[in-house]
Amino acid sequence: MGRTTRLAAACAAGVLLAVAVPATAAHAAEPVPRIDLRVLVVDDGGPATEAIRAELEEAGTPYTTVELSAAGRPRVDEAFLSDTVDGRPRAKYQGVVLPNDNPFGPGSPEMAALASYEKRFGIRQVDAYTYARPAVGLNTPQEAGYSGSLDGTSAQVTGDGAAGPFAYLRKNVPFEDNDSAVNESWGYLATPLEKQAEGAAYTSYLDAPVPGGTARGSLIGQYTHDGRSELVVTFVANQYQKQFRLVSRGIVEWLTQGVHLGASRNYFGVHVDDVFASDDRWDSKLKCTPGDVDCPGNPGPQHPPIRMTAADAGYAKQWSERHGLTLDLAYNGVGSEEYRAEHGGAADPLLRQLAADQKSYRWINHTYTHAFLGCEQNTTAVPWKCATDLLGRVRWVSRQTIDGQVNDNLNWAARQGLVHDKDELVTGEHSGLRTLPQQGEDNPELAPVLTKSGVGWIASDNSREPQQRKVGTALTVPRYPMNVYYNVGTAAEQTDEYNWLYTKKSDGGSGTCENSTTTTCLKAPLDVRTGFTSYIAPLEGRIALGHVLANDPRPHFMHQSNLAEERIGYTVMEQVLGDYKDLFADSTPLVNLRMRDVGAELGKRAAWKAALASGKVTAYRIGSAVTVTAPAGVAATATLPDGTVQVQGGGAGVPFGAAYAGRRSGWAEPAAGQAQITFTLPAGATPAARALPGDAARVQAPAAALPVPEGTGKRVPYGPGGTARP
Repeated sequence: MGRTTRLAAACAAGVLLAVAVPATAAHAAEPVPRIDLRVLVVDDGGPATEAIRAELEEAGTPYTTVELSAAGRPRVDEAFLSDTVDGRPRAKYQGVVLPNDNPFGPGSPEMAALASYEKRFGIRQVDAYTYARPAVGLNTPQEAGYSGSLDGTSAQVTGDGAAGPFAYLRKNVPFEDNDSAVNESWGYLATPLEKQAEGAAYTSYLDAPVPGGTARGSLIGQYTHDGRSELVVTFVANQYQKQFRLVSRGIVEWLTQGVHLGASRNYFGVHVDDVFASDDRWDSKLKCTPGDVDCPGNPGPQHPPIRMTAADAGYAKQWSERHGLTLDLAYNGVGSEEYRAEHGGAADPLLRQLAADQKSYRWINHTYTHAFLGCEQNTTAVPWKCATDLLGRVRWVSRQTIDGQVNDNLNWAARQGLVHDKDELVTGEHSGLRTLPQQGEDNPELAPVLTKSGVGWIASDNSREPQQRKVGTALTVPRYPMNVYYNVGTAAEQTDEYNWLYTKKSDGGSGTCENSTTTTCLKAPLDVRTGFTSYIAPLEGRIALGHVLANDPRPHFMHQSNLAEERIGYTVMEQVLGDYKDLFADSTPLVNLRMRDVGAELGKRAAWKAALASGKVTAYRIGSAVTVTAPAGVAATATLPDGTVQVQGGGAGVPFGAAYAGRRSGWAEPAAGQAQITFTLPAGATPAARALPGDAARVQAPAAALPVPEGTGKRVPYGPGGTARP
């Protein structure tokens, strides 16, 4: 077992603490309170609380963290939680995330103040990971329940969950089991109390079968009691695990009652590089790629290059239409001209087919010849290094060469009748941008060409540069490389190269996995006949799905060779699409953005998060009105109930955002002449901002410290190549 969460080690059957709460009638004369759109996160340093905090961070939802173990931390009392603004009572936080149902200890005045606050303003509380017991409306696991590992468990959304905060899920919530030697999860399955305390109720939203019995035990449920509502989570997870990624949206929607800043969507896009060009082929005997500087062989009849055919192009269109996923084709015009030269000037059938179907795709300039556009490469050394002049200065590929690569490709496309915009660019191997370890800075000749040519978005390799940055007037768009190699056209070739990279020297591999901090070794080489479909494709699908579930718009990329011959690239994409369809309801489709839109989304997020970090965003709700103030030029992001309108000049309203996962979400800026953004929530959708019914709030003594297994306290890789998960 790993470390435990920071809980007071009092017994589960602690004494109830009475909290003096003014009667509801005492507040009847108060104005409608102001509820600030900010979440309070009380952090014990455990993975469960950190997971929810990370979800808020990634979505752009404002939060304040109180670290329980920090010296001099603020005390959670009435003054910390609420005050009065313009004569109106103000709740400073719209929701509260706690490590468990009471992290402050027996008899704590902080928990008493929090309970009073929640009751007074109708604020909800999430217990990120707590023990199943009567204090949270459940029987203990010892009473026909279960406690232990949940690795490989398939939990299910209940009817109440599907009608409530988890309506966006199809039904199943599978728990990861990436390594049989590591305990990756822990939880408590317990049934709700048959007889609840007076006025209390427990509603289960996610449950799983109790091992060895017929009962189903709750894993997430709403416990309403004493004028308060808690979301009780009885399993521990970290921010990277699939089970958390699946339920995190519902946790936040429940907590904020469907009204919050920030938004989350599931994105999936695939760029196909080197279209029209040919890719060199892996040699399973030499264990390298003839044509590369570190391979002794040379391309030839025994190593034929890999290039899509017209039939492959026809299949690509049909596949894209059948699966509802538009592919982005990054093209190199020289490949088609080389085909003509090799075939006596005959027309290129691949070009003819793709040009006829061009509206089925999005097209991206990938430079004319795929030349390396960084420093001039000295390939007499392995690995290569940057060539230098007599004074030791780096010799850079010239501005004229870069300009030719960018614009010759555009001109070639125009001659072929390919219609697309010129503002997106993928350079060969992402060259021109810094390439570590050999090239520590951008080619200084690159930025001027991007500006002159009107390039607004240039692709970068996410494994090298995950953050967006400026290059001249352009912004980078990081892309995820898919572990389906550019130099393979068959499953056997892919598996052979995979074995070489990810097996030990003693198993016939390169042994690089034995010394790397970013990969792990296979336990044994994969069968080249079956390894791709049985192991590699499912693994790469899970890795890509992890990006999809992380509210990450960055696209993935593979190569045209992967859509040729045995077309193995589709197998990986179908793995992602199939898994996604099994997990999510139709209201939550995959979002497939083109490159410039990905770049714009990343830019808006960066500006929004900078505004949040500098304290320049104010947002609150008074009744059905939501008001947001942000710096000029910074768009605000929000998730609001269906039917919400943004108030324009003269009081007119326009529908806000777009429908997604049962809500409306998107970006908004003030209308002309307005300094603020104002939304009006639909009738009947306004969350409570008043004391809930029930007796004076009671605080249960905390449970004993709960286990956090090793596989939850740290990341467990999916497999080779999957260690560094975002």
